[in-house]
Amino acid sequence: MATRVFADREDGGRRLAVALSRRSWADPLVLGLARGGVPVAAVVAARLGAELDVAVARKIGAPGRREFGVGAVTSDGPAIYDEAILRGLRLTAARMARAEHRERAEARRRLARYRDGREPVGVAGRDVILVDDGLATGVTATAALRDLRAGRPATVVFAAPVGAPGAAAGLLREADDVVCLTEPPDFRAVGQWYADFRQTSDEDVLDLLAR
Repeated sequence: MATRVFADREDGGRRLAVALSRRSWADPLVLGLARGGVPVAAVVAARLGAELDVAVARKIGAPGRREFGVGAVTSDGPAIYDEAILRGLRLTAARMARAEHRERAEARRRLARYRDGREPVGVAGRDVILVDDGLATGVTATAALRDLRAGRPATVVFAAPVGAPGAAAGLLREADDVVCLTEPPDFRAVGQWYADFRQTSDEDVLDLLAR
């Protein structure tokens, strides 16, 4: 069994915040990728003295293997698919239409609940840091980053405590920079690197945003 690197998401956030605090930020906004990225982002935002908000992107899972992401979608943006994975599984985007519709509906539900009628925080002209608890295939992060770009931020940085080897470099096509504290060669899943990786609930997200 691999050695756990982080005690929990808050621990990952503290260590990530140290790395990010070494930089200069212009009117920074920290967005937690719901749900698991929000506890990490809350710690980062507190350390940087930055505003905190939430971003929602939903993984589109393979048929019969919903945890294995072949694509991702936000509440309004176009679905993003990993074409290599689709080919490897002999799938097409058209075949994933039902799953795409389901996950988009869930993204809209979550965003509506988290916002509770308030307007989204503006990103235009700001340094935006999109934070998650980990980076696996990068497809969910890609969907969220493309959604963010539409708001014309000054810069967009993706940050996570742990990632799969090569995933951070691949994400540089979407983000101005990617900060990933560790990319273990035996990476299999994000949760493998946390001693406590209990599920983050909607209530947890709402509580962190309310603070």
